[in-house]
Amino acid sequence: MTNGSPSSGEPPAPNGGGLADSVLSTIEAHLRQRELRREDLYQRARRLRRLAQGTMNRLHAEGAAPVELAEIRRGMADLADWLRREGRGDEAMALDALQESVEAVLLGAVVAGQPMPGPSELGVDPEPYLLGLGDVVGEVRRRVLDHLGRDDLASAEADLALMERLTRALLRFDTTRAIVQLKPKQDVARALLERTRGEIVMARFLARARPPASAPPGEPE
Repeated sequence: MTNGSPSSGEPPAPNGGGLADSVLSTIEAHLRQRELRREDLYQRARRLRRLAQGTMNRLHAEGAAPVELAEIRRGMADLADWLRREGRGDEAMALDALQESVEAVLLGAVVAGQPMPGPSELGVDPEPYLLGLGDVVGEVRRRVLDHLGRDDLASAEADLALMERLTRALLRFDTTRAIVQLKPKQDVARALLERTRGEIVMARFLARARPPASAPPGEPE
């Protein structure tokens, strides 16, 4: 008589009808491997982020950091490639490192007076590239303030014009935050640009109002 029970000749289901131990072991091994990959990714991203931050400080202080910039470009391209091959699902862990690396390389181009490389030249996706582009607006503002502190109004105005071009480029993109969190970067860039314009206007006013320097004694004025 058939009552839905297995016949006496059939082997019992593994784990009483649950999952086989081999399946569970495979899942455990997968999770362990992913934990190891995440730890490796964390350390790689941390080293790259620190290198990018230090390089930007050096660029502002010394005006050049060719060795560090080359290292950043290699590390950024390697990390982006690794994420595409093995880091699926953990890309967010490396986003800060990639965007700060982009920021450092773009700042290096500004300091050297060279064209800015695009995402394909750096080996990164457009999303972290745009975030880095947004942040470099603030780095250019820092240069403007440095110029103003040295009474170099012409250089400050040149970097203000660069800020305007970068902000226009950034505002060109209108995409959902589910793809890239670009709107906050756009808002900050716009605010920094307006503030910097005001500071340049004030610097121009003060330069016009400043009395001409007196001639040294014994020289005609």
